[in-house]
Amino acid sequence: MIHNNLGRPLLICIALAAAFPAAAQPAAGAPPAQVPDSGSAEQPVPYDEQLSRLSEILGSIDYLRNLCSPTREDGWRGDMQQLLDTETKNEPKRRERLTAAFNRGYRSFASVYTNCTPQARTAEERYRNEGATLATEITARFGN
Repeated sequence: MIHNNLGRPLLICIALAAAFPAAAQPAAGAPPAQVPDSGSAEQPVPYDEQLSRLSEILGSIDYLRNLCSPTREDGWRGDMQQLLDTETKNEPKRRERLTAAFNRGYRSFASVYTNCTPQARTAEERYRNEGATLATEITARFGN
C-alpha cells in the first residue's frame, strides 16, 4: 500500500529499481571468487545513498504512523518489502544495508517517542515530505 504524498513517486522509484539490472554475479555453481573484485563483487548503483535514506525514512514513518494511528498500518513496511524485492534481487549485501537503514529509522524514533505527541506528528509529516521529494529526485535523475 503506497501512501499519500509518497505514493506515485515511490511507485515510480520501485518500478525504476526493477528496471536497473543487478550487478554482475557469479554463475551458480561457479568456484569461489578468484577473479578480480570488480567482476564479481556487488557494484553499488549511483543512487544507493539516496535509496538508503529513503529506506530510513520508510522505517521512521512506519514507527510514527503506528504510534499515532489507532489501528495498525503495515503499508509502509510493505512498501519497504516491495522496494527490497525489486531493488536487491540476488544482492544480499545491498538488501542487508537497506534493511539496516529501515530499522535504523524505526529505532531512532522508537527510542525518543513512546506516545503520540504533536512533535511526533510533525516529524512524520516532514519525513513523508522528504521521502516524496527523494523518490521524485531519484526517478527524475535515474529514470532514463
